[in-house]
Amino acid sequence: MARDNLIGGALWEEYSMEVQRRMDNPTNMGEITEAEKGDDKLIIADFGAESCGDAVRLYWLIDPKSDTIKSSKFKSFGCGTAIASSDMMAELCMNKTVDEALKITNIDVEKALRDELDIPAVPGQKMHCSVMAYDVIKKAASMYKGVDMESLESEFIICECARVSQDTLMQVIKLNKLKSIEEITDYTKAGGFCKSCIKPGGHEKKDVYLVDILSEMMGALEAEEKSRKIIEAKGDGTFASMGLVQKIKAVESILEEYIRPTLKADGGNVELIDIKDVDGEFEILIKYMGECMSCSMNTTTTLAGIQDMLSFKLKAKIRVIVT
Repeated sequence: MARDNLIGGALWEEYSMEVQRRMDNPTNMGEITEAEKGDDKLIIADFGAESCGDAVRLYWLIDPKSDTIKSSKFKSFGCGTAIASSDMMAELCMNKTVDEALKITNIDVEKALRDELDIPAVPGQKMHCSVMAYDVIKKAASMYKGVDMESLESEFIICECARVSQDTLMQVIKLNKLKSIEEITDYTKAGGFCKSCIKPGGHEKKDVYLVDILSEMMGALEAEEKSRKIIEAKGDGTFASMGLVQKIKAVESILEEYIRPTLKADGGNVELIDIKDVDGEFEILIKYMGECMSCSMNTTTTLAGIQDMLSFKLKAKIRVIVT
């Protein structure tokens, strides 16, 4: 099922398939009762997020001899994203010690929900749901250890109202290329309530403010972009010096201008599949489409013509291979 097949809006496309699956069919939703605990210790922790009104209840069944979480379940009182985040949070806790579970962050929860490593699982403005998931872990751990929840805080919280950490803010700004405080608030809810975390002058003094983090991240992103341009500029302009993306663009432009018009006129086409560097010779893998697939010249005259044109235009040793 494609990411845009459900509820058809652009926003829904931003939810990973794993999030959608857990929204509809959470794996670890339920409760653990006193009757099930036996010699183990049962912890039931509740945590609510004032920023959105959602709440989650976490159940842990812990072996007191090893501090290992033998079973982990949850109940969620909130939106679909809260359900999916809580479901993954409960799963990540399973078979870990309490101290190991404490190392699970909201970023870990969100990343575990991704379909692809570099594509966020949820829209940035829904990131606060995973914040609640990691807060309830600290609540459960504090109950098991008999200490205050605050003493277990390992994340540097910037916005106390929305419980958003500095690491979360930096991740969201980088992933979504945010450029304003308004965008940060829209994506994370940080700064949307008492506003003391935005800049100096509020009712609560901070060591670090949102304006500081935004300035630092924008500076880092600008530095990365300058570095990328310098690296690209170091190339000598030859096909061999290009990066893979540049090579693909160069080949595609030649195919589009000189090859495809002729093939399309006869009901055919050609698709670029891959480019490989084999000992200084570039193998360009193509796939014929339409009428070209059954044409008797697709491995002779047509293939030679494509190879000659690419070799001439790119001024490189080219071998075209039909896949």
